[in-house]
Amino acid sequence: MKIESVEAHAFGVPSRRTSQDVPWVWGRLTQVFVRIRTEDGLEGIGECFAYGIPKASASVVNETLRPMLEGQDATQIAHLTETMFRKTHLFGRYGICTFAISGVEMALWDLAGKRAGMPLHQLLGGAASDKVPAYASLVRYPEGNEQIATDAKKAMGEGYSMLKLHQSTTESVGMGRKAIGADVPLTVDINCEWSPFEATAMAVALDEHDLLWLEEPVWPPEDFAGLAEVQAASGVPLAAGENACTVNQFRDMAQEGAVTFMQPSVTKVGGIGEFLKVAQLAKQSGYELAPHSPYFGPGFVASLHLIAHTAQASWIEKIYFDLEIDLFKNPPAFSDGVYTLPQGPGLGVELDWETLEGFRL
Repeated sequence: MKIESVEAHAFGVPSRRTSQDVPWVWGRLTQVFVRIRTEDGLEGIGECFAYGIPKASASVVNETLRPMLEGQDATQIAHLTETMFRKTHLFGRYGICTFAISGVEMALWDLAGKRAGMPLHQLLGGAASDKVPAYASLVRYPEGNEQIATDAKKAMGEGYSMLKLHQSTTESVGMGRKAIGADVPLTVDINCEWSPFEATAMAVALDEHDLLWLEEPVWPPEDFAGLAEVQAASGVPLAAGENACTVNQFRDMAQEGAVTFMQPSVTKVGGIGEFLKVAQLAKQSGYELAPHSPYFGPGFVASLHLIAHTAQASWIEKIYFDLEIDLFKNPPAFSDGVYTLPQGPGLGVELDWETLEGFRL
């Protein structure tokens, strides 16, 4: 079935956070959603990673990818994705172009599910469960701020079964650990701040808090040899991959023995097909899978389907706040820290375009 139109739309939706103590301003989440229509009237949706760069991601879709796609057969997802990668390689293999391709590819899979009358997880071969537990991913607070413990306790009371902090001192991580108790899994995301030498010292210092993993402690994020050095020297399991694009970078990661947990992000890595390649690589190479998914749109829902289908991850990452509006007319059911997998065709959700219009950038 031929593609009639391809459009990317940029939005900025305010969050419900009222606290002013977060250095990284989460007041408005910038997002890009892709809409692909075919000549038979079907419509597929996807999401490009776009925090802070919404117009750039949308522009790649609208100005560069659209001419490659309109008039083409929407069912040929692998071929179209390869074409997009090959025809954009001069602009850089990774980064914004790959984010844009991710959103388009996701929309094509949504279309495929709708055409088949099957939810994405069923189209891929089924799901191990229709329930996906979530972990609460807290934003970064000023070090030592009491809000760390307050929100950690609140999240546990709401049924979340794991906690992620974005703090970088032993004091702050200790506050989180004390708040949730000794038996709840705890992870810490550093967002690529330290040298391998600094990261090794801090990993050893943080080990007293019994981390399930320490995430992206090293700058730059593609220093896989440095990550391997930190993991080997400290004995602390590392996680990384949210900044990696395509299975090629994950293959380099595996060859270095850089991590214990691989973290593909479906809105960054190249889409659903590329995510599945990373999952297969992790399975064959003996790595754990812990997808990155602190977003709110179709990318989050695609992550639900992929986690349920692969059965390689124990949780989905849920950033610990909500937006001012529901993005979907039919959001996935969520109760006691657990999401129920959508069962409608494709992603199984419908964006509320009418409400979103008021937040267009």
